[in-house]
Amino acid sequence: MDAQSAGRVARSLDLLHAVSYFAPEVESRFRELGLEPGRMTYFAGRSAPMGAVGAGVVTSVFYNFNPDLVATVIPKAWELASPRNVAAARFAAVGEAFVRLLGDDVTSSPEMAEAAQLLAIAVDGIPGPEGRPLYAGHADLDWPDTSHLAFWHGLTLLREYRGDGHIAALQTAGLSGLEALITHTATGIGFEKTYARTRRGWTQDQWDAAVGGLQDRELIGRDGTLTGDGVELREVVEDLTDELSWAPWANLGEEGVGRLLELAIPWRDTIVDAGAFPDGLFGARYGQSR
Repeated sequence: MDAQSAGRVARSLDLLHAVSYFAPEVESRFRELGLEPGRMTYFAGRSAPMGAVGAGVVTSVFYNFNPDLVATVIPKAWELASPRNVAAARFAAVGEAFVRLLGDDVTSSPEMAEAAQLLAIAVDGIPGPEGRPLYAGHADLDWPDTSHLAFWHGLTLLREYRGDGHIAALQTAGLSGLEALITHTATGIGFEKTYARTRRGWTQDQWDAAVGGLQDRELIGRDGTLTGDGVELREVVEDLTDELSWAPWANLGEEGVGRLLELAIPWRDTIVDAGAFPDGLFGARYGQSR
């Protein structure tokens, strides 16, 4: 399996991990811990495996969020709930959400156990945690005992491993967090522009100023679309991201990847059809690889 094919596989499975950001069970569990609803649950839930880190660390590893937004909820979240309890609550909530969306007959099935084992084989191919801080935090967690949570944990490890590599690729390309968000949105394969800007905490003035800088570098045209140089730079970023994230998929191999997709894609489609994600979330070309 080549790196680009592996990248397409990773992106095709991402929504199965992303249930953790939209399922009402997650916010409900975090409310029980005392966390404030909304952005605090996102930042605390995803960063908890790293411990009680500060806003600077979270901004660094999440990359494309406004640092001022992160600072409104981190480190305050750790005064309300310990990272250990937040991580445990996230697992419990995701388990509940998977059962609700897929049904107990799927989450407790031999097929789910098989998919979890395939992901474990892939994860075993990750060379190590060096330079991958968000992955490293999640990798320190114990694997869950139940199949559907082991499945989600495996997806999460692969996603955060890829995400850490993606940041390295963006840094290599000379794109700041906001510039990365703008250029990715311009491709149409990521979040819808207004959703991306507001959810990442950027003001219209900050967004426009960054667009102006990208226009000066001839990466964004006056019409807001990527120029030829902008398309080429995003291709470099995606190619490098794929290369830096290839090892686990190579370890699983063509046959294992094919079987994983055979099992997991229908589950992904069921979750999407169940309305797990808000309307208007994604750009016009979402689902395309480039």
